Amino acid sequence: MSNNKKVILGLSGGVDSAVAAILLLQQGYDVEGAFMRNWDSSLNQDVLGNPHVYDDVCPQEKDYIDALNVAQKLNIKLHRVDFVEEYWQKVFTYFIEEYKSGRTPNPDILCNSEIKFKSFLETAELMGADFIAMGHYARITHYPNIQLMRGIDTKKDQSYFLSQLKKHQLKKALFPIGELNKNEVREIASKNNLDVATKKDSTGVCFIGERKFQEFLKNYIPTKPGDMMTPDGRKVGRHEGIMYYTIGQRHGLKLGGAGSPWYVLGKDLQRNILLVGRGGNHDHLYSNRAIINNINWLSEDFLELQCTAKFRYRSADVKVIITKLNNDTFEVYYPDKAKAVTPGQAAVFYCDEIVLGGGTIDKVYMDEELRKY
Repeated sequence: MSNNKKVILGLSGGVDSAVAAILLLQQGYDVEGAFMRNWDSSLNQDVLGNPHVYDDVCPQEKDYIDALNVAQKLNIKLHRVDFVEEYWQKVFTYFIEEYKSGRTPNPDILCNSEIKFKSFLETAELMGADFIAMGHYARITHYPNIQLMRGIDTKKDQSYFLSQLKKHQLKKALFPIGELNKNEVREIASKNNLDVATKKDSTGVCFIGERKFQEFLKNYIPTKPGDMMTPDGRKVGRHEGIMYYTIGQRHGLKLGGAGSPWYVLGKDLQRNILLVGRGGNHDHLYSNRAIINNINWLSEDFLELQCTAKFRYRSADVKVIITKLNNDTFEVYYPDKAKAVTPGQAAVFYCDEIVLGGGTIDKVYMDEELRKY
């Protein structure tokens, strides 16, 4: 069976993309795989520009071998494509600059929009592809209208990370495993005798992998120690640099004493102060308004809209009312309040299963008073 459509699949060496390949072949597509190389450890430098060697370099070669074994097992061609320069310029540089400014970016979202569904798509089209495919837990409807939807597996749904994709990118994309849950994916891999059936899911920053994150950042951003203070001005400790912490963070503060655990409440950039307080439900962790910019809107235009939003990947949906300020900026009101809404992170908007669009959290408010951190 063949439908004469050529698909270039991002074959990462993991079980999800391997099963995506199986499903595409079953559907009659002409499938070829492509392993993306996007990070080069030789590019690692310290803040003075000197090369830095890591003991925990991202195991890309092991992943490539796994991808090659899958390709050979399924009898499909595997290409090796290099986007190291594009990743450095379009993703990693932004990632570092955001951290320098005290914000907490989400590089996986930019990696998807700039590398996997832009640079990779352009390369695949030069190779004659009609579509590209990824092992993402999300769904796309192409007819009658292009819509991005949550994956069936609510625990693995990755639509949040795809919220900056444009319609022309979605038009060319396939997500074969979006209708499956993780257990079903592993079962299919096992039935097809693939060694990756039990391979651990990858974690960490997109393409960089698992690292001791604070130590990793220190090679790119100079440390700037300062005080940890409570909102009422009481000094309780020292931090190594406010860029290394995120709002709502509990671990790694090195603050002890009797009582509830300490949490990061906010950042005073001008005074280089990390605001902390006791208790995971501290008042300063909550907000009910945010300004969202860098908008990518996939649905119909509006002036005011009621829907739900995710302010972090693992967070529950929050009921929101969106007011459009201009084409690139929304004000979002969430009457039930939300915890640890963090500048630099993504806000993604949903109508039930459908992704309406998303943007970057710029400022956070409580009622009409702008928080000064």
